[in-house]
Amino acid sequence: MRPLAADDPEDIGGYRPLARLGAGGMGVIYLARGAGGALVALKVIRAEHAADPAFRARFRREVTAVRGLSGRWLVPVVAADPEARSPWLATEFVPGPALAEAVDGQGALPVVAVRVLGSRLAEALTAVHAAGLVHRDVKPGNVLLGLDGPRLIDFGIALAAGATALTAPDAVVGTPGFLSPEQARARAERVGPPSDVFSLGCVLAYAASARRPFGTGHAAAVLFRTVHEDPDLSDVPAGLRPLIESCLAKDPARRPTAARVREALQDPRTRLARDAASAEGWLPPAVLRLVAERSARALDIPAPRRAPGRPAPGETGTGPAPAAPAGQRAPARRRVLAVGSAAASVLALGGGTAAYLTLGRKSGGEPPVHALGFQADLSGADKADGVAQERGARLAVAHHNARTDSAFRLALDTFDDRGDAARARQAAERFTGAAVRAVLGPNTPAAARAAAPRYRTARTAMVLVSLDDPQLDEDDTLRTLRVTRAPERLLAVPLSGYLSSVRPVDRTAVIDDRAAGRMGSDLADALARRPPNEGTTRVYPVPAGSDDFSPAVRAALADRAQAVVFTGTSADRAARCARALAEAGFTGPRLGTWHLMRPDFLRQGGAAAQGWVFGAPFTDPGSVSGTFRSAYRAAYGTAPGRWAPEAYDAVGLVARALESLGGRAGVSAGAVAERLSDLTYQGLAKPLRFTTGRIDTLRGEGYFLYQTAGYVFRFLGRYDRFTKHG
Repeated sequence: MRPLAADDPEDIGGYRPLARLGAGGMGVIYLARGAGGALVALKVIRAEHAADPAFRARFRREVTAVRGLSGRWLVPVVAADPEARSPWLATEFVPGPALAEAVDGQGALPVVAVRVLGSRLAEALTAVHAAGLVHRDVKPGNVLLGLDGPRLIDFGIALAAGATALTAPDAVVGTPGFLSPEQARARAERVGPPSDVFSLGCVLAYAASARRPFGTGHAAAVLFRTVHEDPDLSDVPAGLRPLIESCLAKDPARRPTAARVREALQDPRTRLARDAASAEGWLPPAVLRLVAERSARALDIPAPRRAPGRPAPGETGTGPAPAAPAGQRAPARRRVLAVGSAAASVLALGGGTAAYLTLGRKSGGEPPVHALGFQADLSGADKADGVAQERGARLAVAHHNARTDSAFRLALDTFDDRGDAARARQAAERFTGAAVRAVLGPNTPAAARAAAPRYRTARTAMVLVSLDDPQLDEDDTLRTLRVTRAPERLLAVPLSGYLSSVRPVDRTAVIDDRAAGRMGSDLADALARRPPNEGTTRVYPVPAGSDDFSPAVRAALADRAQAVVFTGTSADRAARCARALAEAGFTGPRLGTWHLMRPDFLRQGGAAAQGWVFGAPFTDPGSVSGTFRSAYRAAYGTAPGRWAPEAYDAVGLVARALESLGGRAGVSAGAVAERLSDLTYQGLAKPLRFTTGRIDTLRGEGYFLYQTAGYVFRFLGRYDRFTKHG
């Protein structure tokens, strides 16, 4: 919303403008309030355009069209005056975002949401067609998303079936990419209800895949593809594709009616009947948050830009609006918001930095709030991973609190331990004293070892996202440690799987960099005990004090090695090994671990670093979910960092434990810690299952493969998805 301008009218047909929702060459759309207090979207045509008889006729036609329509998923007209000097039209105000904004910002909608969207838009079009009208501009920008369902808006170019268009005979009316072939050919006489069904198919394809079925680019090119080429539905889920393909038939006679589309999307064999039975909950959390934000803005009207001497709305010409009566506080708009069934509130947690958004509380008071602690290095050497984890956790908290079906809310309190033992103990004292239900982190060994005794004493679960420390396992007598990443000691598993199924070899050489200490020797021992592809493995050690990898490389190649695994953790030393292999002419598979996935390895290794494969315990943050990626970028202005999805999942795991305990206010941290061992949780990154306190990795869900290509680390996928050892 924008503030009112100094020359905006104070009253239009009995409606008082509050702010501008949009403005263009044709007119202005205001957020306005009627005499009864209801909010409306007030569309006002500029007087200079209203003087054009053809333009006024078009506007008159729009008013006539929408006044005669009724339907739950159409925005009702409240009032209109097409004969006024500046014609206007007032419709019910829908505070939700347009479908275009939601998909462009948050990614494709889930299949169930697309089914609800499609069935309700088809219902709206059925009403439009039954009234003898054709909308002619069904597109994502004309679909508003509300808590209870979508709304089809803007009948500015609607046309009675068989009527003559108020445009030139060869004019294309509509929006390229979402109009039908008959519209693209400018054949107004053939634009009937099937044209809207074609446009609906384009909208559903876009909602389901975040891609336009006929591509983007110059309008003429898009129109050509619409008429002559098949749509690109490769990213549309298989369950939706047949119906959308039928809607996009080139021949209008082969398309289903809007009523048939609605019936198909409400097939009782699908989950639609169950998931859409209530008015709420059809949108994913990130989009629900957008709806709440729009609702909040509707009650947070910007101050008008007033001309000198002109009073603002709510003021008289002689002084300010009257204050609240003595003893009463004026209501704060930002404290509590209620628009229809939506509610939003902000909570600050005991000096921390927690904030959450609450939706859908109709009655019965506020739900209980369960606090989670988060401690990590947020400003020291490991801050990149720490910040990414905190952001992932915050996003998970926000998405949980946007759910309408949750019996409780979450709050996140954070502590920057800087990787320091003393500060880690301070964090543990603070969180256990504040009775948090569980703690995520730390992300450094020193901090974890310092904080663990306090968490064990308080029987508070310490959920490690990125850290793996065998000493913590040995000390965990009370089973309060929960590690959601795959263990370091099994990193040979994805490397061996790659060399057994993806690039099978019979002879594997291990360049054992002794500078890596126990971590490197464990990897070498594991590959020697169980050689990849049931072949042979030989180990070639490089002393910690030596920077020359050439002798080990020459020995490995003399033994006819077909693949080389580097055990070190130093990017600099790995680059030296890569260059030695390249100089010796070795082009077979070269592998390492995630510790080498740093810019230094690519920069120092140069061309010799290309093609290397790495085993890692974390997924690619940009590949887990388009919605997650978009929501993260919208919240933090950057792409998600490493370990962010895993932190998101850790919050979901704890929330699942709380749900299984009823979400009641009095649940203890000890009860949550115990319940975490009994759960299976399907996260964004991987499923989480526990054997005692550690994630069960027997089926390999916790390991991933990357490969250097084009001087970036390209994600290959979860290793067990393409190996016979999964």
